[in-house]
Amino acid sequence: MPTAPSLAQPTVLPRIDVSPLLGRAPGSSAALEVQAQLRAACAEVGFMTVVGHGVSPKVIAAASEAGRRFFSLADDSKLRAAPRRWNAKSPNVYRGYFPASAAGKEGLDIGEPQLEDAALIARSHHERNRIVEELRDSLDLIWWEAISGYFDALSSLATLLLRHLVVALGGEASRVDRAFERPASLSTLRFNFYPDREEPVERARSDGAAVCCAEHVDSGLLTLLHQDDRGGLQVKGSDRGWHDVSPDEAAFVVNTGLALQNMTGGALVATRHRVLHARGARLSIPFFFEPVPDFEMDARALGLSFEPAKNPQSYEAFLTDSLMKFAEYAR
Repeated sequence: MPTAPSLAQPTVLPRIDVSPLLGRAPGSSAALEVQAQLRAACAEVGFMTVVGHGVSPKVIAAASEAGRRFFSLADDSKLRAAPRRWNAKSPNVYRGYFPASAAGKEGLDIGEPQLEDAALIARSHHERNRIVEELRDSLDLIWWEAISGYFDALSSLATLLLRHLVVALGGEASRVDRAFERPASLSTLRFNFYPDREEPVERARSDGAAVCCAEHVDSGLLTLLHQDDRGGLQVKGSDRGWHDVSPDEAAFVVNTGLALQNMTGGALVATRHRVLHARGARLSIPFFFEPVPDFEMDARALGLSFEPAKNPQSYEAFLTDSLMKFAEYAR
């Protein structure tokens, strides 16, 4: 199975300008060079930074401010938006707030904002975002508009990137549209808030580094991350060393998840990463791009010619198994 190579410089990932993809079909000549760059980054490193993405800086700033506003609320207010593990009155298991006691950081998981279908809500992982009704006295509709607008923008960007990546691999772009159809898709917008701590949450077993998010790979197909100016993200190279990813407010950090690695037989790699401890509060906003629950975890589902899975499982089943590896999802 391919592994991520050592990065040439500690603060450098492949930087890809995806503006030639905007408004163009995957088969256009203008898209071919960018498609090749996307494929190389996912196959050789598993991480990249993406610029020229078309997401308005105002949309990003509004979402960041919305996240900070939520985490500034009193603990008892935030817990009203928590799932059942921390709020016995909640019908939710996944969507909502989790406190720092879960994994050393606070988090807020937002699912599909358009989700109203009762049949979908009955499925595992599909839950209503109860935060709006639970905190109507603290968070207004402008707050929710900032959240849902960012979710829309990142859904569109992730769809664009995966369509072109699939075409670069010889697959069919139209299958991405069906696999990630909204509101049935399971994509999650998360806000991670790392409070100011004098001591780290833990130390890495591999090298003793002080970390506030332990070494891991993401579960889904693609993750799109926006860091604040404090940074802290590190990715692991094939030299077994850790390499900093410098914050860049104009860019999204994009990485391949375990699902896509498995579906391509390791042709695309899910690279391990972590977050270093540092004094001062930190906010990061990952968007986990995930398909509909019944999506079959097989390359043929995207029209790809990689070796078919022997016993392909649904994405819903895969996600259930994958989330159990994370402390905040021990529910």
